[in-house]
Amino acid sequence: MIELKDVVKSFGEKKVLKGISTIFDAGKINLVIGSSGSGKSVLMRSMVGLMNIDSGSIAYNNRVLDYNDYMATKEIRRDIGMLFQGSALFNSSSVQDNIDFPLKMFTQMSKEERLERVNFCLQRVHLENINHKFPSEISGGMKKRVGIARAIALDIKYLFCDEPNSGLDPITSRVIDDLILEITEDFNMTTVINTHDMKTVFDIGDKIIFIYDGQKWWEGTKSEVRKSGVKELQEFLKASYIE
Repeated sequence: MIELKDVVKSFGEKKVLKGISTIFDAGKINLVIGSSGSGKSVLMRSMVGLMNIDSGSIAYNNRVLDYNDYMATKEIRRDIGMLFQGSALFNSSSVQDNIDFPLKMFTQMSKEERLERVNFCLQRVHLENINHKFPSEISGGMKKRVGIARAIALDIKYLFCDEPNSGLDPITSRVIDDLILEITEDFNMTTVINTHDMKTVFDIGDKIIFIYDGQKWWEGTKSEVRKSGVKELQEFLKASYIE
């Protein structure tokens, strides 16, 4: 479980997050939706420790993310995997070295143990025998799957995905959605996804949180979202071509 209490974040005089409180359910896929500029990406970056918040708190199973306590923050981040919007692979490194990177950074595993883990992660995302290929040699969908493999390399408890279907065709998008759902269920992870893709919301979402103008405007299940009665949410759904 991840609990947010009155999270505030500003850039200069512009307040981007305006006191957000919510709980991201353990072992579930939690979807954060909202238009561009609503604060979704800032919220996610704050939750994974890439940005300091101004006030409020973020807690992982009652462990508060304290930006002033390096070791405590490092321990929490050890349990977090992140799939960035553009996959964020190192272009000059092979697929194997990309996945091996967090293992080198955070573990004392031997080279042989790390290779075994890399191969396990590649198998888990259905990409065997591409260890020595480079990002420029694989498709966009394969890059996303390598990004997921790197995210789960450390046997994480929390998976964050920032627009995982961005730039992908509809068929490949569904493959990525199915893979995220499969991994979440198999490893009993708490998954948080920022997305504009309403098909993702209705296909794999358990809990939906709608962010509007830096505030939590609505939350509920995918079965409740169409009948929410919240004008801004219904306008967002219509703009996303959801009848």
